[in-house]
Amino acid sequence: MPIDVHAHYVPSTLIDTLRREGARYGISLVETEPACHAVQFPYGVTLRPFFAKLTEEPARRLASMDAAGVDRQLLSTWCDVFGYGLDPEKGGAWHRVLNETLAALAQKHPARFSLLASAYLPDAARAARETEHAVKTLGAVGAIVPANVEGTNLGELSLDEFWAACVELGVPVFMHPVQAVAPARTRRYGLNTIAQYTFDTTLAVGSLIGAGVLDRFPALRLILAHGGGTFPYLAGRFDCMFERTNVTTASPPSAYLQRFVYDTLLHDPAALRYLAGRVGVERLVIGTDDGFPSADYDPLGSLRRAGFADEDVKRIADDNPRALFPALR
Repeated sequence: MPIDVHAHYVPSTLIDTLRREGARYGISLVETEPACHAVQFPYGVTLRPFFAKLTEEPARRLASMDAAGVDRQLLSTWCDVFGYGLDPEKGGAWHRVLNETLAALAQKHPARFSLLASAYLPDAARAARETEHAVKTLGAVGAIVPANVEGTNLGELSLDEFWAACVELGVPVFMHPVQAVAPARTRRYGLNTIAQYTFDTTLAVGSLIGAGVLDRFPALRLILAHGGGTFPYLAGRFDCMFERTNVTTASPPSAYLQRFVYDTLLHDPAALRYLAGRVGVERLVIGTDDGFPSADYDPLGSLRRAGFADEDVKRIADDNPRALFPALR
């Protein structure tokens, strides 16, 4: 029963909520062109309009999952809408509605969808409480965090209360890059998605290791999007520079390769085989990025094109995510 741990969705109910009462969260829904809407935050950020695949009717999403051979998606919202520039009260209320609207969809289709909950990370205590609420009340099976919060690397934030809550709740954390406004050098040719996102993940991994987050929370389970960014490829450079610049960690950075789980979204059989050889098949899970143009619509075929035997395909597609997410067992 293949499980996709990296899939995005924005229910129409969320858009309806913004249309009716966006002011409650300090957020506007603006029409960029006829029948084309985008989210606008009060701190000067207007997002790209919603992709049609991101907001499609549930029946269409289920049909595309069937075509791809995917039985279940662990749904997370669009990370660009996290709104971490909002004040704590509005930001906390915003993440509650993000989680409630996705949870409502999962509850209507309990055999096909599960929730990865988001939280207002600028307030670690608030984020911990929201994650607990999402798990215990809304049925979330895990959490999702961005690789940076308004430009600050994830490991450089005071998030110990949030990390501790995730460990206590026994939920894995999916880390996804975010760059709501593309830097000038990545605005063309798809470079924001191709390069900036993988760069963002790599910086977050380095900051988590360097700041000692993984040492303080040895039971914390983190899933990295897009095959881990460039961390598996640059682990040797991390080792070299941490040693030569006297960054103090319990182990060399390359030793932390085994602390992460990696999705398979690389679009390259050779790269996927390299990743498996570097971290082990037991650390891989399917990720499709469904909802966005970079999606892999044949994830099982991608595994087979990478030369994985049937038993390894089953392990990556089903056994590994069930072992990682206790709520799915």
